[in-house]
Amino acid sequence: MKNQRACGIIAVYENDRVWFSEYAFEVIIMTEMELYSLWLEKAVDDPDLIEELKSIEGDEEAIKDRFYRDLEFGTGGLRGVIGAGSFRLNVYTIRRATQGLADYVNESFENGSVAISYDSRIKSDKFAKEAAAVLAANGIKVHIYTELMPTPMLSWAVRECGCQAGIMITASHNPAKYNGYKVYGEDGCQITLDVANTVISKINAVPMFGGAKVMDYEEGVKNGMISYIGQEVLEKYYAKVQEQGIHTDLVADSGLKVVYTPLNGTGNKPVREILKRIGIKEVTVVPEQELPDGNFPTCPFPNPEIKEALAKGLELCESVKPDLLLATDPDCDRVGIAVPGNDGEYVLFTGNEVGAMLLKYICQERTALGTMPERPVAVKTIVTTDICKKIAAEYGVELRDVLTGFKFIGEQIGFLEKDGEDNRYIFGFEESYGYLAGSYVRDKDAVVASMLICEMAAFYRTKGISLLQARDNLYAQYGNYVHTQSSFQCEGASGMERMKEIMTGLRNDPPKAIGGLKTEKVGDYLTSEETDLATGEKTAIKLPKSDVLAFRLADGASVIIRPSGTEPKIKAYYTTIGDTREAAAALEKTISEDFKAILGF
Repeated sequence: MKNQRACGIIAVYENDRVWFSEYAFEVIIMTEMELYSLWLEKAVDDPDLIEELKSIEGDEEAIKDRFYRDLEFGTGGLRGVIGAGSFRLNVYTIRRATQGLADYVNESFENGSVAISYDSRIKSDKFAKEAAAVLAANGIKVHIYTELMPTPMLSWAVRECGCQAGIMITASHNPAKYNGYKVYGEDGCQITLDVANTVISKINAVPMFGGAKVMDYEEGVKNGMISYIGQEVLEKYYAKVQEQGIHTDLVADSGLKVVYTPLNGTGNKPVREILKRIGIKEVTVVPEQELPDGNFPTCPFPNPEIKEALAKGLELCESVKPDLLLATDPDCDRVGIAVPGNDGEYVLFTGNEVGAMLLKYICQERTALGTMPERPVAVKTIVTTDICKKIAAEYGVELRDVLTGFKFIGEQIGFLEKDGEDNRYIFGFEESYGYLAGSYVRDKDAVVASMLICEMAAFYRTKGISLLQARDNLYAQYGNYVHTQSSFQCEGASGMERMKEIMTGLRNDPPKAIGGLKTEKVGDYLTSEETDLATGEKTAIKLPKSDVLAFRLADGASVIIRPSGTEPKIKAYYTTIGDTREAAAALEKTISEDFKAILGF
């Protein structure tokens, strides 16, 4: 066992020896079966947990999977399968995490307050209220939305309500069995590594049972410790989103027709509202995916990155014949699109393509209108398309590369804000369908992205150009880039070990070639060094340390690999460049298949 806690007793066992924690008043070793029995006795606040525990009686593998470790609070929060046990998301792991956050807030701020939002996932509303009840019991004022709201609107609430932290209950685009708990700082950005480490240390001091202070939620509302976020906060948010428009005056008369799916999530109201406000008259919503439903009955993987999630939307497109299909994920911070192809079939665009097109559109039109700030800044992640470097260079934009995770983009906006220069920021995006224009929030925002995508489509439409043609024009001007991603599932305890073994093996013995292309450089973001394999020369990587490896291949190709920070999988990102789209795609297929074999999948 490692860091197993129960009822004021902290069990600490590592490397076959017991060591003492400063917080422990009795140190014991507990097996999975002992923890199972303890939870069966103590987890009485949620009948669903007791029912689940009873259903796995005698099933050693099922018990081990729930108790072999604690659900770890990572750099952004918790994410895990909903259910009973220390390695599951439930009212006890939520309370424990919130108590740790409360201890941090009370120690760091006077009269601290926290904003809370939640999405459509199973038990999201319950977990949000549990968190609010713990914060209120610790003397921390809570601002919570009256109904489910997108992640970017949590970031907005933190900033607008003057809070010191924020909590978003969401598992983004994960399957229905997952939920999560994301923590934000007072700047509206996901918490920094330093703050995360402090919060983690506080959480580790909290016993699983009886360690969190809890107030009745309704009592907290009555005594004013818990208050609901008003409509005026929403109105200010919509106004800020609209401020990011460039040619919104053209939209109403463009005749743009849209099919939209919120994938049973939080985007239904805010996305439709912003499209209405900019004048889009024809928006058809996918009926099966319109209303919130954490079971996601028609899209088991509610991720706009994958075609299966858009199946119902594409089906509706066959009869509606829209100019554009929009799909936002359950917490409405990512958006995917499809457009009519030359043969009538709808074509899905990648996050890299949409992001590059938006960057081009913003740079081109703000330059033409004279609204481009001096020394403009755009930000992307290291796994996001390098075609942006050519676009940025053309328009004199400083392009900053950051680690994977939108909080690092938000961090860059914060750096600019500290210097009074946040107006220099024009756009940021990541390949996983997350985009943000404007500095009003510090996380990706599918509401503003949906607005800008529709505006861009309307603008090009008035010029007689479809989005498909605009994409082809981009490649014709800057080169045929193909970007794809592979995800390799590594479930359970054995999966975690396998991910470690893969990364260690690649570090110790990097492949000399991938897909027939020679490996020229290896970038190790954990050691912060890039090594030229021909000369042995090392170059410093000036980014925070992260478990990422980048293999730079001949002909501008590359493979980047990292363990996911939120899911039990390892991710590989492939880039190829070719004389034609077909040549680049063929090369990508060769590289990805070879790398899969190298990994042993």
